[in-house]
Amino acid sequence: MISPSKEAIPLPALAGFTKRHGSWFAEEIPLADLAKQFGTPLYVYSKNALVQAFQAYDRACLDANGQRRARIHYAMKANSNLAVIDCLKNLGAGFDLVSGGELARALSIGADPSSLVFAGVGKSSSEIRQALKAGVKSINVESTAELQKINRLAAEIGCRAPISLRVNPDVDAQTHPYISTGLRGNKFGIAYHEVLKTYREAALLSQIDIVGIDCHIGSQITTTSPYLDALDKVLDLIAQLKREGILIHHLDLGGGLGITYGSETPPDITEFANTLLNRIAERGFSHLEVIFEPGRSLIGNAGVLVTQIEYLKPGAEKNFCIVDAGMNDLMRPALYEAYHGIVPVQEKNVKPSVYDIVGPVCESGDWLGKDRLLAVEEGDLLAVLSAGAYGFVMASNYNTRPKPAEIMVDGKNAYVIRQREKITDLFATENTLPERNT
Repeated sequence: MISPSKEAIPLPALAGFTKRHGSWFAEEIPLADLAKQFGTPLYVYSKNALVQAFQAYDRACLDANGQRRARIHYAMKANSNLAVIDCLKNLGAGFDLVSGGELARALSIGADPSSLVFAGVGKSSSEIRQALKAGVKSINVESTAELQKINRLAAEIGCRAPISLRVNPDVDAQTHPYISTGLRGNKFGIAYHEVLKTYREAALLSQIDIVGIDCHIGSQITTTSPYLDALDKVLDLIAQLKREGILIHHLDLGGGLGITYGSETPPDITEFANTLLNRIAERGFSHLEVIFEPGRSLIGNAGVLVTQIEYLKPGAEKNFCIVDAGMNDLMRPALYEAYHGIVPVQEKNVKPSVYDIVGPVCESGDWLGKDRLLAVEEGDLLAVLSAGAYGFVMASNYNTRPKPAEIMVDGKNAYVIRQREKITDLFATENTLPERNT
């Protein structure tokens, strides 16, 4: 039997997705129509939901006089589709990048290099050169060894390197351990007690320009208090650096604000941003340029994954609803035991049963949802909600499965923003060994 806790989990409020007369819509288009036209599995995004989430941040970034208090740099790792990042660029966003590939994506849509912050704990020499030659706003440094490498490469190129140090403030983000990044046991950032020393070293390097300070404590955080704890510690560092003659120009607060997948109650985006900006002002740091780096909170609830039921398989202990989307299409449940709301795309007047919703991949960990009460039949469509972030971007070709198509809906219009892969695409770059005479 389904547990009461599972039955009680509510569906998230999705700005771009609504249920009308028993059918789910993406803006003005039925999801069933999109599945019929483009096939399944299928990622569907709502442009309107993305715009609304951005505007919620932007409201807090402007004061009563229309002066900008902060800037939004979208964390591309959440969803790096060109249509998504181009839409955000046109709204005024900069970008937070964690690889040379993401830098190339941002430049390909015409993003201003001065709006790009390059982060990541393991940047290669080629990626650092790429960032320096592009002229990014800042490189977020995560170790003394990386700082020395950046200085050396900048000297080779003949340029100066704008840097921020990423502070590990040892603050518990109260989130899943796999997506917590601000504790002393995490691989990210420079330990809090080492930050002042590292800034002093940076100030003496020939090719380094200190421009900012960075802090990111994790992802899917649903309370404001960990942010305030980390912020206060970082502001203390900025004050100490100023006393030593090292001036910080921008404060990068990272991202990580959570969304509602089911029972979570994260703070309102505008209220959250206002709380942090007001704390900065109260402590006398209004002169700093502030950067927010949201990812999930912009795109997470702006997307769904549509999948078709292949088989309903009753069992002695479990009933299985076997669908055509698997862990290679949406990794989060298998990786984090993450919860996603899952709903029939069209209501059916059939007897409901409790199912584990599983995919076709040959792994026992291949599941999308467990203990879900569904009134469905074979051939019906399901929508996996809140799949806009860390969905397609984490997809793989395991079991030689082509990745799904991606669709962006804007009102009554649907646009293919990524073609469905063909099986032949998956081995087009592979070669067999030449025959040998024995």
